[in-house]
Amino acid sequence: MKNHCVFAPFILAIAAATAASAGAQEVLTGDTRLACEATLCLATSTRPSECSPSLSRYFSIHKRKWSDTVRARANFLSLCPVSDQTPEMRSLVNAMANGAGRCDAASLNVTLLVWNSWDADGGRVLINNQMPGYCAAYTGHQYTDLGDLAPRYVGTPERGGYWVDARDYNAAVARYNDRIAAEDSRRRNEEWYR
Repeated sequence: MKNHCVFAPFILAIAAATAASAGAQEVLTGDTRLACEATLCLATSTRPSECSPSLSRYFSIHKRKWSDTVRARANFLSLCPVSDQTPEMRSLVNAMANGAGRCDAASLNVTLLVWNSWDADGGRVLINNQMPGYCAAYTGHQYTDLGDLAPRYVGTPERGGYWVDARDYNAAVARYNDRIAAEDSRRRNEEWYR
């Protein structure tokens, strides 16, 4: 688990901004409040029900082009007063806009499909085992607590490897190893009968 002392400055910065606004008889409301809440909720894997309105607002931002969606989501998160106070916060907003909602196992298994045309069988589809940079930036950011829950790759691409959620990793490895052992045994038997 990531050291929460590193995550603490981020939470304190948002709390301080909220307190400063409240001290001036202003309370964050509307999209400003939702942006701060979304930033907090996207930074951790523990998302209470209070995160629902802000995450719904964040994920409802869709544009025609993906790059425009990323920009619009970053602009939304930038409404939070602390989003540009430090270089770390600016990089957090960028990492969230690029990675949040795209870095789970199911998404990676779809977006990382590659055609292996040099395969001896004439080609087949594989799932790449290299996590995209935008996911590494998001899950590994110093102000997020997602690293231990980041998806993990099981196996090798050439032997049908795939991404799984961290909580399912051990069971998936066992299933994968059983499948590989059965395939290898079947191949040995086929070669023996030739």
